[in-house]
Amino acid sequence: MTGKKRNLRSGLKQRRRQGNPMAAFDQLPPPLRAWLAQAALPWSPRSAHRLWCRALQRCEGDVAQAVSHLSRAERRMLAQDRLTQ
Repeated sequence: MTGKKRNLRSGLKQRRRQGNPMAAFDQLPPPLRAWLAQAALPWSPRSAHRLWCRALQRCEGDVAQAVSHLSRAERRMLAQDRLTQ
């Protein structure tokens, strides 16, 4: 086997994107899209939607409280990242 072919093989699990991320973003609810536009972290549409659904459920459908919940979650993630650096 030549050196070039060995470099093409890897034991690492490969993650492939499924679908079109822009189309997934376009399908998100408008308040979530607006929040993502100003978010500090690069959220995937899938994870943002999952967190959004949980926030809406906890906030009993109150959109303003759900947005606030997303912001708190992001601040926690940023603080955690700061501690690990």
